[in-house]
Amino acid sequence: MIFKFLILSDEVDNFKREIKIDGDATFLELYNAIIASTGFSKKEMASFFLCDEKWRKRQEITLVEMDTYSDEDSYIMEECILSDYLDDEKQKLLFVFDYFNERALFIELSELIPGKNLKTPVCTLSVGEAPDQIADIEDIKSDTLSLDMGESFYGDEKFEMEELDREGFDGLDDTPAEPDTNDFY
Repeated sequence: MIFKFLILSDEVDNFKREIKIDGDATFLELYNAIIASTGFSKKEMASFFLCDEKWRKRQEITLVEMDTYSDEDSYIMEECILSDYLDDEKQKLLFVFDYFNERALFIELSELIPGKNLKTPVCTLSVGEAPDQIADIEDIKSDTLSLDMGESFYGDEKFEMEELDREGFDGLDDTPAEPDTNDFY
């Protein structure tokens, strides 16, 4: 059986990849096909996550074994066969390619083609440039913080002390600002 995957990015609108791969291939072979089609480096950590229909992560399949002391089973790409984990069209996966910034490609099993086999994975559609594998720190700052100099961290330009709900703060005015070192002896 051949699996056809559609791969999209939420960062780059015109990015699209389609990969056909044999159902008996491993997740490592799918990983290699994605790396080849995007130009990503193999030097970075990556994982697949099996997801539910709302893209919520369910099970992780890692490039290398991460935690050998955990009670939970670890799943490694090299050992996991696609058809053992995927059996329905529209199944969703995330391919996390930037672990530190939790950036991922969205993958959907778009078609199952029974009665056919593939020796090697094939990228059958390649549209647009892949997102940068490692995000520029300035891009991350501007995307995640997006604070103007005139805007406070909490979204309010002015803070009025009188607006503070004093309940639960009784007695704080009586507390000395610095501890008396004699209290410790």
